[in-house]
Amino acid sequence: MNILLAIDGSSFSHAAVFEVRRRPWPPESQVLVLTVVEPLHPEYAGLHATFVPLATEAQKELFDGAQRLVAETADSLKEKFGDEQVSFAVKEGFIKDQILETANDWPADLIVLGSHGRKGITKFLLGSVSEGVLAHAPCSVEIVKIRPHGESH
Repeated sequence: MNILLAIDGSSFSHAAVFEVRRRPWPPESQVLVLTVVEPLHPEYAGLHATFVPLATEAQKELFDGAQRLVAETADSLKEKFGDEQVSFAVKEGFIKDQILETANDWPADLIVLGSHGRKGITKFLLGSVSEGVLAHAPCSVEIVKIRPHGESH
């Protein structure tokens, strides 16, 4: 089974990692840990030409941090799945699109990702990556949610 684990470093993606780690999986299952860095759009930010190098450096730092995030997550999964069964990738682009493209190209049997649980106007303005992935995925999708404090099973 090919498991695409999409993470962003949030508590919601930590919950998704926990779910993948705690479950039994078929022998020889493969895990690809993916994170996506959104591209820099200086034209949208109204950046003056003198600020572009600073923004470019900030983008590089984001990419480097994303690389560390997926490498550390992959290392934590290797004890369960084995060194050869876990890989990782950082892609640049729109998050939903890159998750779907990776799921198609790899190919994934299951996509696992956390849900930020946004509602109302926040969901409308920011969109929902998990809903977009669920609606367009070429395979099964598991959206891991965190229960609010005080809520029981």
